[in-house]
Amino acid sequence: MASYGTRGTTIFRSAFVQTFVLGGRLTRRATLNSKTQHFLRPSSSLSSSTMRSTIRSSSSIGASSNMAEIESANGIKEQREWSNYEKLVRKLYMTNLYNPVKLGLENMDKLHKAIGSPMDQPDVSVIHIAGSNGKGSVALKTANTLRLADYKVGLFVSPHISSFRERIQINGEPLSEAQVEKYLKEIYDICEEQDIPATFFEVTTALAFRAFAQEGVEVVVLETGLGGRLDATNVIKHPALSIITSIGLEHTRILGDTVELIALEKGGIIKEGRPVLVGNNVPFETLKQCAEEKKASQIYQYEDLLGVEADQVMIEGHETFEDYDAENSRISKAGLILLQFHLAERMAEKGKTAKVILPETIEEGVKIRPPCRFEEMDIQVDGKSVRVILDVAHNPQAIDYLIAKLRANYPTAKQRIVVGMSADKDLKYCTNILLDYVSDPNKLHLVEASHPRAASISSILEANSRLADSHYETPQEGDLNGDGRDISSVSTQVQKALKLATENNEMLVICGSVFIMADAREKLGIVEPRDSDVIAEVAGAGMRSSQENFSDSKKD
Repeated sequence: MASYGTRGTTIFRSAFVQTFVLGGRLTRRATLNSKTQHFLRPSSSLSSSTMRSTIRSSSSIGASSNMAEIESANGIKEQREWSNYEKLVRKLYMTNLYNPVKLGLENMDKLHKAIGSPMDQPDVSVIHIAGSNGKGSVALKTANTLRLADYKVGLFVSPHISSFRERIQINGEPLSEAQVEKYLKEIYDICEEQDIPATFFEVTTALAFRAFAQEGVEVVVLETGLGGRLDATNVIKHPALSIITSIGLEHTRILGDTVELIALEKGGIIKEGRPVLVGNNVPFETLKQCAEEKKASQIYQYEDLLGVEADQVMIEGHETFEDYDAENSRISKAGLILLQFHLAERMAEKGKTAKVILPETIEEGVKIRPPCRFEEMDIQVDGKSVRVILDVAHNPQAIDYLIAKLRANYPTAKQRIVVGMSADKDLKYCTNILLDYVSDPNKLHLVEASHPRAASISSILEANSRLADSHYETPQEGDLNGDGRDISSVSTQVQKALKLATENNEMLVICGSVFIMADAREKLGIVEPRDSDVIAEVAGAGMRSSQENFSDSKKD
């Protein structure tokens, strides 16, 4: 990734986009790594809020009005009706207020059968991926490689950054609003006709399955939401391959309080007669026993297929970390090798030859990284270039790793950090790690997302008195949404931090909760599919944890 200046032309490059900004005009060119449509605005948008329109919903979550207020660049306010897409996605986000989580897969089994069990059809190959960390990255790398190999591939991941449609992609493109409208309405009609009280994640999973079937995808890459055994995606019966990337202590009240118990929950995606691939950071003997009990055809570690790497990529910090992206790439490569055996067998049954996934295609395909996972870019501000890194490091282990990678990649760079957290995290511990790294609290900018699960500025300050001299805004009543969150916090501090980073020749790191990233990316000038405030105001309604689709014995 780099940004170059040549004769007034700025070239922005990342794993997802190449954009040429020519005299204030934009021409987008997609890279081979992704076809996601997003590009940079001229840098003047960073200092002028009047460069963009804002949409403010004129109703609260429970109100009946279907009107939104649009404020144009010249300050004129107009009313417009919500689009069908906005109405349907609002309804989806509010589903859990009326359909509480039901234990087990009964709802999802009924819903999958009602739409024709599309993920169990013989003409579709499914790769099912679970894990504490890395599952989204492995899913993206796998899907991207298959796309480059000329397969029509569906990708289902969560959560999203800026638009709900990011969760369901076909050949690197999010579903269109029209596709969401069509298939989501069909899912809701089925739920009503058959009295299936499906939750948010169950409806979203069914939406993905329906879209993939109707759009004729050949291979589907599914990321579990939480756990595996009772995850909504686990209704599939015959995956081509199950992958478990890593096991760590997470969601212990739901999944179990040891890595072995959590491994058994993740191992719930292992199926009889099907291979399973696991990463190095798992309790292998536990998963091996699980695979044997479930009569999997074989359990593999990636060294079985790739050999032992002579020199692992390590990152030195307070701890020594293996480069997670290198680990995820190796898991993806091994998975693609196993998948080729399956595809060859499937096509041979039809008297056809499978498309070959060349080694160079695999190498190119796994280079991609998900947005906001140590995503690097250069932003032009007043003729100067500022290196910006976006990362959803939101717990102590992830923040330690982020800092270790910053030290390894930018050992001499001065840095400024914007951070926002979820309310359920250890706010004192996480912010202490950042304070120890930057030394001066004045180098930290505290923000709160508008999401109901976001930590407020006041709660962050209360958790850690060392943050008193950090940058933050005291919320004004007019800037608060229905959940009492400051809707301007992220954009205000990103703009302020970017200005100070420019003046002081610093890098800017934006990290923490995924909930701050959409506003941060917009303020940086990244234009991409983004849901309106009409949808954003109800995002997270009725959700108590990072995913609401899993529960077995203990309430979260």
